[in-house]
This record gives sequence, C-alpha cells and structure tokens, in this order.
Amino acid sequence: MPVDTRQHILDTAIKLFEQRGYAGTTMRAIATEAGVAPSNAYYWFASKDQLVQEFYRRIQVAHRERSAEVLAGGGSLTERLLAVERAGIEVMAPYHGFGSAFVGTAIVPGATVSPFSEESAGARELSMQIYRDVVAGASPAVPPKLAPVLPDMLWLAHLSVTLYWVIDTSPAQERTTQLIERSVAMLGSAIRVARLPGASSLVKQLGAVLDVVVPERRPS
Repeated sequence: MPVDTRQHILDTAIKLFEQRGYAGTTMRAIATEAGVAPSNAYYWFASKDQLVQEFYRRIQVAHRERSAEVLAGGGSLTERLLAVERAGIEVMAPYHGFGSAFVGTAIVPGATVSPFSEESAGARELSMQIYRDVVAGASPAVPPKLAPVLPDMLWLAHLSVTLYWVIDTSPAQERTTQLIERSVAMLGSAIRVARLPGASSLVKQLGAVLDVVVPERRPS
C-alpha cells in the first residue's frame, strides 16, 4: 500500500541519517536501501529536508497523542508538565541515535527543518498546543497574568530539554530525566512568585522576550 511505502522510505532515511549523517546520505542511497526506484522516493519526498520535516511532524503527533492520555486526568500545572515531558522523552527514545543528525541540520541558519522555520509551522503548532493544554487544564488555575505567556515559555523550555537529551550520553539519558524533574520543581516555585503583587512587570518583560523568539508571537 502507498502509505506503507511512504512510511518505509521515512524509516529507511532515519536509519541512514543515523548511520551516515545527514550530509552523507543521498536520496538515491535512501531509495536503494529501501528497495524502491529513486523516482518512487522522490514521488513521496521531494528532498531530504521533506523527510526530516515528516519525521518532526510524526514525533509531534505521537507526543500529542501520548500527552492527551496523561492530561485527561487533570492535575496541577507541575504534575501535568512533568507527565508531558516524560511522555516526550518516551516518544523520542527510539531515535536518540538520529538526534544529533537532526539537530545538526536544524541549527543551520535558514534551515527549513528548523523548529522555528515557516516550513515547520504545522509541526510546531502541534507541539505548542500541548503546552497550551497543559496550562489550560491545570488546577489550581495559572494566574491570569501569566497564562498568556506560559505556554510559549514551556515550549521553548521543551526545545532546550530536547537539545540536552540529544547530547546526553548517560545510561538511558537519565540525566535528562533529572533535568526535567528539577526544572519542573523550579517552575512550581516561579509560579508561586508570579502570584505575588508586583509580578506583572516581570511577566510583561517575559512576553517581550517571547515576541522575539517564538515565530507566531512576532509582531506583524
């Protein structure tokens, strides 16, 4: 079936990217390894960048599906965020070897596979919605002055965790797990500070920083 062929080509590409690196892998090599004609590979994916984009989208879909399961049970902000970040690591775990190839490609200036690129908008929206759901369903509710900026901040923090996960060589990336647990605990303390009078100025400054970094927040 066509969908199986498309999936097979993507799985083959991920394997070769891990083994040979992104630059050292050609579309022809992917087609050969997958046992399909180059024209067939190009029918499904016009370029290696499209293959990486599809991988990125697939990870976000899986993370959102896993997150929906854990978020359905409610909980505090820190409980929900901890569960979502753990789910993200579980989804990415099979691809740790591919991570460095993906990040090495994504950080090139102007790369279409960057999480911040226009081409990544669909996958990025899937990921960002997870953190909107984390905030929206938290009990007790997030302070109103913080709620508009917190999802974007959590998404950026997730990217940082992902980058650390890529370079984490500890067994089963246990240091990343520690990073998540301690960062979420620190967030709980920060939320308590945000409830205090006078925190509005700090929240506005945070929003201004996010306007620079997060694509969808950039002034038109």
